[in-house]
Amino acid sequence: MKVIITGITGQDGYYLSKLLLEKGYEIHGLIRRSSNINTFRIDPLISKYSNSGKFNLHYSDLIDSSSITNLINNIKPDEIYNLAAQSHVAVSFKNPIYSTFTSSMGVVTILEAIRNVEKNIKFYQASSSEMYGGATKEMFSEISEFDPKSPYAAGKVFAHNITKIYRESFGLFAVNGILFNHESPLRGETFVTRKITRAVGRIYKGLQTKLTLGNLEATRDWGFAGDYTEGMYLMMQHDVAKDWILSSGKSYSVKEFAEKAFNYVNLDWSKYVKTSKKYERPNEVKDLLGNSSKAQSELGWKPKVSFDELVKMMVESDIENAEKEKMLLDKNLIKPTWEYFT
Repeated sequence: MKVIITGITGQDGYYLSKLLLEKGYEIHGLIRRSSNINTFRIDPLISKYSNSGKFNLHYSDLIDSSSITNLINNIKPDEIYNLAAQSHVAVSFKNPIYSTFTSSMGVVTILEAIRNVEKNIKFYQASSSEMYGGATKEMFSEISEFDPKSPYAAGKVFAHNITKIYRESFGLFAVNGILFNHESPLRGETFVTRKITRAVGRIYKGLQTKLTLGNLEATRDWGFAGDYTEGMYLMMQHDVAKDWILSSGKSYSVKEFAEKAFNYVNLDWSKYVKTSKKYERPNEVKDLLGNSSKAQSELGWKPKVSFDELVKMMVESDIENAEKEKMLLDKNLIKPTWEYFT
């Protein structure tokens, strides 16, 4: 089985690649030519599998239709997972054209290539809970209305809908995975959960003295990325292409996440956390909570890692990272960041 994964250098790209490699897949991952190449998440997979031909990387870009089409025609994969996007919501307000264009036109490029290639290829589109907008505290399902509050979410709504259109119009096996927030030690450091656990590790090791966040009352349905990539795989093995939500069914506030993370190292979060309007969104998504009963009944999927276990996993990892950073600082092998003095 051959698979193409866009966005392979991200958190989900690592966990999905690891899962599929263990199942015997041949991986072909796409890396943007224009980006600073940062493969630290997938470096263990490169070291272990690249010489076997099981793990391959290709330079391409979702907005370069000719390169995407050529790769699909040459590789002729059995499955394509589209995980690539400018995925930071706040950044999408600052760079809306690129954010929305990548999310929307990149999907059309892949779907058109699949439609015209002489092979039945399954397609997975990474949809997002941000599409719902979160204006109310309802539990969202697959039939809930979308109400995007950011350029990122608007682009995802287009991608979600065009995937359905190609499925219904051309009979493609094309699924949308509507994933609610999923985290891990590999989450980007600009995302709030990782920003919190990284700060906890650095404060615990004396490298930082404060943490500044935005809206502490926003609530999210948080799960473990490794669990959610298993759900992606199960969607692609189902007999019929559909759309499914993956979520834990429980929501917690940013404040509760921070409190639990600091409690893990016996620190009072309120002594270290400050808030600033700078980190609030122009159009806030207040609450996101998902109903994954359809995925649980039809796919046999359910989240395995609890909220408490997730926070513990991330804090422990960032304590280790802080220990390494402190050792390098003590040996004058790196220069301290401004956070060291605050």
